[in-house]
Amino acid sequence: MGDIRRRGAATLGLTALVAPLTLVLGAAPAQAASCTTQTGPHQKKVEKFLGRPADGKQSTADCKAIRAFQSKHGITPNIGYAGPITWGVMNLMQKQKAVGKNPNKSGKCPVNKGRIACVDLTLQLSWIQDGKKLVYGPVPVRTGRNGHETRTGLKKVYWRNIDHHSTLYDVPMPYSQFFDGGQAFHSAGVSMWNPPGSHGCVNMTESDAKKYWSLLKKGDDVFVYGRKPGT
Repeated sequence: MGDIRRRGAATLGLTALVAPLTLVLGAAPAQAASCTTQTGPHQKKVEKFLGRPADGKQSTADCKAIRAFQSKHGITPNIGYAGPITWGVMNLMQKQKAVGKNPNKSGKCPVNKGRIACVDLTLQLSWIQDGKKLVYGPVPVRTGRNGHETRTGLKKVYWRNIDHHSTLYDVPMPYSQFFDGGQAFHSAGVSMWNPPGSHGCVNMTESDAKKYWSLLKKGDDVFVYGRKPGT
């Protein structure tokens, strides 16, 4: 996302706004007008996640609850169908919650770099740590969709622009902190679980992007690892 005023002639790897859980690739149809009566393949699990009676059978109340969840997170078509996309988002949420306050339990993000921003693509989580001390997070993020993956490896914040605007996608990218070409941490005004993903940037809520802005500086390390589902 974001062409950084075109340094050199190279087009920087870009990113706009998109979503985690690339279980679904590509855009879905526009919003549907009404609820479906069809029972989905993940009906029982979706009902349980939403606190509904888990009988595995679609009801009007089930459809209404599923549709509200879909609408909140930009899952389309939002017809209340308990399909793989909806369950994929819910399943990711459960895995993220299970991490608790120990996101680097595996030790995959370096603890010998001092302050570093970590991005776990598999769980769509990011946090800031200093050695083994957790400084902030973990927080849900939206990384690159299939074909526009957020690149893995050790990087550094090399440019910051609090009011950046992508000329390629004509969208605002507040609190941008670029760490790999056109890939950056920045605020995005959509749900962090809105499929299918970004064009490479690490999208964050406004409050989390502001916090990252206050905690990181030019030259700080960023480590990206894992693989986003569906990429």
